[in-house]
Amino acid sequence: MKMEIKKFVKEFADQFDETDISEFSNNTIFKKLDEWSSLMALSIICMIDEEYDVIVNGDAIINSDTIQDLFNLVKTKI
Repeated sequence: MKMEIKKFVKEFADQFDETDISEFSNNTIFKKLDEWSSLMALSIICMIDEEYDVIVNGDAIINSDTIQDLFNLVKTKI
């Protein structure tokens, strides 16, 4: 499976209801977004599981700063 950062960023952004898509890029520090919460972290974990069949835990979220960091982690697990 070939992962693409643009697709990952869009799927990541799709989890957010109130944050404009223009706020998201591979360099977005997602924990600084107003809408970020522990429930959002769970949504991201579920999205990664559903879309990429990769299990990431809370530590993966905690240890990632940007969407790119999370993308790189998922890519190594595929």
